[in-house]
Amino acid sequence: MSRLKMNRFEKIDNIYILGIGGIGISSLARYFNALGKNVAGYDLHRSSLTDKLTEEGIAIVYDDDVQLIPEAFVSNPEKTLVIFTPAVPSTNRIFSYFAANGFEMLKRARVLGMIADNYTTIAVSGTHGKTTNSCVIANIMQCAGKDGFAFLGGISRNIDSNLMLPRAQSRYEKPDTLLVAEADEFDRSFLWLSPKVAVVTYMDADHLDIYKDRDDIVRTFNEFVQKCDRDGIVIANSKIESLLDTKGIRKVTYSESDSTSDYYATNIRLSGGIYTIDAVTPSGTIHDVSIGAKGRVNVENTMACVAAAQAAGISDTYIKEGIATFKGVKRRMEFHVNNENVVYVDDYAHHPRELAATIKSVRELFPGKKLTGIFQPHLYTRTRDLAPEFAESLGLLDELILMDIYPAREKPIPGVDSQMVARLVKGSRTSVVNDKDKIIKKILSENVEVLLTLGAGNVDSLIEPITKALTAKYIGTKVNNNIQR
Repeated sequence: MSRLKMNRFEKIDNIYILGIGGIGISSLARYFNALGKNVAGYDLHRSSLTDKLTEEGIAIVYDDDVQLIPEAFVSNPEKTLVIFTPAVPSTNRIFSYFAANGFEMLKRARVLGMIADNYTTIAVSGTHGKTTNSCVIANIMQCAGKDGFAFLGGISRNIDSNLMLPRAQSRYEKPDTLLVAEADEFDRSFLWLSPKVAVVTYMDADHLDIYKDRDDIVRTFNEFVQKCDRDGIVIANSKIESLLDTKGIRKVTYSESDSTSDYYATNIRLSGGIYTIDAVTPSGTIHDVSIGAKGRVNVENTMACVAAAQAAGISDTYIKEGIATFKGVKRRMEFHVNNENVVYVDDYAHHPRELAATIKSVRELFPGKKLTGIFQPHLYTRTRDLAPEFAESLGLLDELILMDIYPAREKPIPGVDSQMVARLVKGSRTSVVNDKDKIIKKILSENVEVLLTLGAGNVDSLIEPITKALTAKYIGTKVNNNIQR
């Protein structure tokens, strides 16, 4: 255990996590479990992730019942820390019990900040691209032998986890140990981080249930970059860098191919579904960088990762290796079926810009093919605030199947539903179908060539049945060798 600022955790034996199935907070569950703490938690829904945590020895309950809290937690409040996400309402009975009985309760973001304060932190922020960039940087670290931490907002296929820990226990003691953190703007969570290296990808209008408007979002991102170490560096997408006040902190810019940026790609080529580039940096060009992450959007992402890795002192050789050997993130341009008759790709895209980037990337990989998308809107407020933008992005598909809105933490808003988006879509043949069996029957009965499932809700529950159905329909079909999975 670190002898730095972590001493307060040394006195904690029990960690109870509310909302433990969340992708961000579950990495904390894994972290404390690895430290030998007694970790337990509650979540509203069982999932493949919570099943995995249970396999790792973490006790999880799905009923909001105080009687299910382990006795070791109840009888030792002074040795118990409760961590929660904003998605868990204060009316939750387990939450209320801990709050009423004097337990220390901290938000996920604050705990991550407390851990990160001990190390040299690379924080990846922005309304898009955080997860992929964080995972790629973590893979570069591993290739370079930089024994450090990574708290990720997705499951990296390289480590099959959202948490990377140092192999050597001694690295827990050293402040120069690198820590990669996905810096989430939701609930202003990233303001608990004070990084050495801060990446900012985009600052689009989103989470307007938290922020007043885009100006409020930009102001908060500026608060975040000002928390960067004075000897650190801000790495900003050239599209938004003029909106960032980095006075007193060194700043560099990156882009896909804008030669006025400090970091940009040139000689971009596509073969077998793999993009290869020459990465231009202030210290020279890294030639023939093959990008393991799928999709044109990851050319731009790669340049952010190159800049962050160089800022962390990693050599170009390992940067090139880490980018090429990256296997992707679950639910980020993830191929599930790939044969000569049909291709099925799943992606987490849930914001109009993300949807457009994903659809355009798939279109470029499969020119001339019919694109069918199944999209589940996420949050009533996001759907209400961005309905025209959603319609424009989804109109890039040839056929669109809309599911009902996934509410997450929200209550329904009168008049806000998937039909609201469907009415605005132009260019796509659009239908609203929520029954999963009907969706499967529909895609099996039609001439589906390239299929996408899109969204951040529980649309991922379709992955397994769709994969099985399409695999069975085209059993014995040859793999599409034009695309490397």
